[in-house]
Amino acid sequence: MSLVIRRRIRPGREAEYEALLAEANTLLAGIPGHRGTGVIRPAPGEHDYTLVARFDSLTSAAAWELSPERAAWLSRVTPLVDEQLSFEKQPGLDFWFTPPAAPSLRQPPRWKMALLTLAALYPVSLGTGWLFGTALSPWLGHWPMPLRALPQMVVVVVSMTYLVMPAVTRWAAGWLRR
Repeated sequence: MSLVIRRRIRPGREAEYEALLAEANTLLAGIPGHRGTGVIRPAPGEHDYTLVARFDSLTSAAAWELSPERAAWLSRVTPLVDEQLSFEKQPGLDFWFTPPAAPSLRQPPRWKMALLTLAALYPVSLGTGWLFGTALSPWLGHWPMPLRALPQMVVVVVSMTYLVMPAVTRWAAGWLRR
């Protein structure tokens, strides 16, 4: 689950907002289930910031949204904000397909997301299946199936999240946006 918040900051208040973003990172790090935060900063001469907070579940995201720490932080951010452009909750894999520089955070059609995910996941799945089923079987072959599957899934998820999907979505950006 990802929370994606776009705000337009008042001109001249960017440094104050940056300081509060650093504070938000510290606050979020203390929330159970928080999986990381990203900030997409505005291009020169613009004032739109995008904050992405990733959580392991809807429950963890809701804990942050309802926390008194967030409420206090928001009360300090509000005077710096010219306009709140959007607040989105993006479950699952949708954020892979969110264009960071788009005027609004629109996803492509779901059939395109599914097709591209399948095309990217298939070779990764085949490769890790071979690695863990054949190449590493002398060491892992005696492990029970659920335990054997865990390191394979870790490799699949990490490689899809940090390597494959960012590259594939950049490569297919034109097709995804048509």
